[in-house]
Amino acid sequence: QVQLVQSGGGLVQAGGSLRLSCATSGRTFSTYNMGWFRQAPGKEREFVAAVSRSGGGMYYADSVKGRFTISRDNAKNTAYLQMNSLKPEDTAVYYCAAGRRYTGSTYGDHYDYWGQGTQVTVSS
Repeated sequence: QVQLVQSGGGLVQAGGSLRLSCATSGRTFSTYNMGWFRQAPGKEREFVAAVSRSGGGMYYADSVKGRFTISRDNAKNTAYLQMNSLKPEDTAVYYCAAGRRYTGSTYGDHYDYWGQGTQVTVSS
């Protein structure tokens, strides 16, 4: 069983930045592909970004490409989502996810474990 604990998030003005973290205990973090998803009120969950086990492969939704950066530190068992140039439409609950079966998957069903979610609110 993998437990993912998220931190970061909050309220920021448009154009600002935030960093989300997703930490797990144990020694198996490097065997999991990691992803970030988000869900805005009244909308379906959507893919944001993913990173491969080694951190060498990074994948982004078109809506965040060039503004968000996903990364991981396997020594610290932590994945990150750096969010720059935030827009009001980025407002959502953000979730990190871990899975072994697929690299860079945009489908939530391809991930096996999920963080508790963290609210990101961008004011205009």
